[in-house]
Amino acid sequence: MKAAVLYGNEDIRYGDWPTPEVRPGAVKIAVKASGICGSDVPRVLHGGAHRYPIVLGHEFAGVVCETGEGVTKIRPGDTVTVAPRIPCFACDDCLAGNIAQCKRDSFIGSREQGSFAEYIVAPEKNVVPYDPSVPFEIAVFFEPATVALHGVRNVGFDGGGNVAVIGAGTIGLFVVQWAKMLGARRVAAFDVDPARLSQARALGADRAVDSGGPDWEANAASLTDGKGFDWVFDAAGNNATLRASLRLAAAKAKISLIGTPQEGVSFSKDEWELINRKELWIRGCWQSYSLPFPGAEWDMTARAFGDGSLKADESFIFRKYPLADAAEAFGLFKNPAQVHGKVLLINEDK
Repeated sequence: MKAAVLYGNEDIRYGDWPTPEVRPGAVKIAVKASGICGSDVPRVLHGGAHRYPIVLGHEFAGVVCETGEGVTKIRPGDTVTVAPRIPCFACDDCLAGNIAQCKRDSFIGSREQGSFAEYIVAPEKNVVPYDPSVPFEIAVFFEPATVALHGVRNVGFDGGGNVAVIGAGTIGLFVVQWAKMLGARRVAAFDVDPARLSQARALGADRAVDSGGPDWEANAASLTDGKGFDWVFDAAGNNATLRASLRLAAAKAKISLIGTPQEGVSFSKDEWELINRKELWIRGCWQSYSLPFPGAEWDMTARAFGDGSLKADESFIFRKYPLADAAEAFGLFKNPAQVHGKVLLINEDK
C-alpha cells in the first residue's frame, strides 16, 4: 500500500509501506480521511517521534474492509473511526478505570502504525461505528470531540452555572457545544481570532469575547454580574490562557485544563494567591477514555454526530491535501499562526 512515512525530523515521504494484515480480534479499515493533530506536528517538525520510520495519524475515518477471527460486533462495510489508545487492561490504573493513565499502553499513530496510509488494522474494542450519513471529512473530528467531552465530564460538569471556554480552536468549539447540550446557563467563548469567535457564536456561545481587546475582562465580568464563571475550560494551554482562567473563575470554581502546552507555563505569587483566595478546583485532562472502554465519550459523540446535535462543517477545515502531499501539508505548521482550523489528508482513490 501507499503511506506517508516519517523517516526522520522533517522527513515525511509518500511511498510504499507494508500493508497490515488483519489478526484475530481486529479489523482492517480502508482509511478515507485523516486529520493532522497538534500532537503530530512536533513529531514531524521537532524530533518528537518515538522511533523512525513510523506512520503517524490517529484522527481518521474509513470503511471496514475485513474482520479477523473472533470479531462479532463490527462488519465489513461499516463506517468507523477508532479510539487510538490501546491500554493493557491489566494494570492497577486500567482496573481502576483510569484508562488514560495506563503506563503499559500503546497508541495508534505514535507507537504503532497510524492512519496516514491507505489501510490500518485496529483492535475491535477500539473501533467505533457511526452513522454513514456523517461525511468522512467530518468523522475525522470524532477524536477531538471526545477529548472536549472528557474535559467537560472530568470536572463533574452537570449543567447549570456560567461557563467560560478559553480558546475557540477545534476542541474549544466542541466544548462550547457540549456545555450547551449538557445544560449550561450561559457559555462565553474567549479567543483573539475573529473568525473563531464568529464560529463560536454560530455554534451556540451566548457571548464571544476578544480576549486581546482592552476591555475584555470588563466585558466578561458583565456576563456574570462580576461573580466570575462557575466552570472554566482552558482549551488552549499556555501562559496567557492559564492566567485568564484564574482571573475569570468565580470563587470555588472548577477549572479544567484541556489544552496541551507547547512551552513552559508558570504563574506569579499573586496568581497563586488567587487560587488560594478563591479556593479554586483545578484539574488536568488527558485524552478521552472511560469504562466500558473506550467510554461514554465515544458513545455520546457517535450519537451526537449521527443525529446532528453536535456540529462540525467545512468551517472547521482549513485545508485539504491528498495523502501524497503530506510533506506540503506539514510545511504549513512551520508558521502555525497561519493555520486556522484542521488540515486534512485525503485518500482520494479509496
